[in-house]
Amino acid sequence: MTDLSDPSRADPPWPSRLKLYLQLIRWDRPAGWLLLLWPTLSALWLAAGGFPGWHLLLVFVLGTVLMRSAGCCINDVADRDFDRHVKRTADRPVTRGAVSVKEALVLGAVLALAAFALVLTTSAAAIAWSFAALAVALIYPYAKRHVSMPQAVLGVAFSFGIPMAYAAVQNQVPPQAWALLLGNLFWVLAYDTEYAMVDRDDDLRIGMKTSAITLGRFDVPAIAVFYAAYLALWGWVLDAPSRSIGAAAQAVWHVWLIRRRERLSCFLAFRMNHWLGLTVFLGVALSV
Repeated sequence: MTDLSDPSRADPPWPSRLKLYLQLIRWDRPAGWLLLLWPTLSALWLAAGGFPGWHLLLVFVLGTVLMRSAGCCINDVADRDFDRHVKRTADRPVTRGAVSVKEALVLGAVLALAAFALVLTTSAAAIAWSFAALAVALIYPYAKRHVSMPQAVLGVAFSFGIPMAYAAVQNQVPPQAWALLLGNLFWVLAYDTEYAMVDRDDDLRIGMKTSAITLGRFDVPAIAVFYAAYLALWGWVLDAPSRSIGAAAQAVWHVWLIRRRERLSCFLAFRMNHWLGLTVFLGVALSV
């Protein structure tokens, strides 16, 4: 018979559960949702021709945080059997059993529904496109098993805030939005390949597919090309290449950091990308 008075068998107190849930959604690592936020806000400003209003700004800021958090829950459940073999991810709550698969999925669903509730306050087009955005977010964690460049799938997922922003403002998604999405996809390829370089040895051992493995010795020059494609496409679409000068300088610095493929330098380059995104956003916001 179970001794219910045994504290080791009691559920952890709520503050401890909350701490685990915050760890699960990477609350202490805002770089992830900032990478999503800056291109989304850039698109929002462009679609509106300036400040989009407090309502849409709040919807997209909160929606970005909520969907990135939901994505972390889904990703950790999908990768739990792989993450325990990777030094950087072995201590994640689902991987180590501190949060159950059911808990993580329920939390992810609640967060995604909260984000959808925000979308319902915008436009019919944004609501329709939100289903496509969710589908891509669900596909990505499993792409790493079958696609040699899963970062391209992530690139679509992390860029979907762009057409969503246009849809919310204009109730349509014009060609400009898709061109910006394509450019942003190259940026995601750049920074997530840097991220994948950190785990390359572990991923090779467990059979995970990543762009860092697929590109092999061409990883660093490929990242340089990805950055250049991103900045060139955005500069061309916006008809203002000069807006990219500050971001281009940061991109050069990132390529310099990763030139020796050292884990800490690659991780630093990845983490600093949100500053590059902020630089591009400020260039957009100050000139539209």
